[in-house]
Amino acid sequence: MLTIESPASFEETIRKSRFVGHAACVSTQAESLDFYESVCDPQATHNCWAWRIDFQVRSSDDGEPSGTAGRPILNVIEQRGLENVMVVVTRYFGGIKLGAGGLVRAYSGTAAKCLDRASVIELFQMAEYVIRTGFEWASSLHGTLDQFGAEKLEETYDDEGVIMKIRCREAQYANLLSSLRDACRGQVSMLRC
Repeated sequence: MLTIESPASFEETIRKSRFVGHAACVSTQAESLDFYESVCDPQATHNCWAWRIDFQVRSSDDGEPSGTAGRPILNVIEQRGLENVMVVVTRYFGGIKLGAGGLVRAYSGTAAKCLDRASVIELFQMAEYVIRTGFEWASSLHGTLDQFGAEKLEETYDDEGVIMKIRCREAQYANLLSSLRDACRGQVSMLRC
């Protein structure tokens, strides 16, 4: 998994509205709030943001039409595979409405250009695994994977049960396997891809 090494910023004007993006590495919700408060401008029209911390996500459109600001910013973070990252994009309205599509392009574009300026580093070593278990353990499997923040890449089925390809922190392998065995009463296998 990747994160950014140090804060970055980017500013552009789109149809007379000024968009200012700020990005930083944050590892807790408290840090995200501190970062937000340090870069948001109460005089601006909107301070939209998104973060992804330990496989959890949050975003805010801050008064823009629903889904036109926070979610596009979050999509940029997720598409780049970044973790423990927050991006805040501040808009100073210039008098010309951009429409829903224009807002999505403006917010996601500013977030992307801001992250382009950041140095990306590896946060922790990830590995991919294939897990097999019977149908009766599917809900236990999903619940355990959620607890560990494992990313489900693919899920298929055969005559014997569920086959799932996942990605998780390599350092969590032993703990995850132990928890899966407990949850599935030993009826599970987990092999590295």
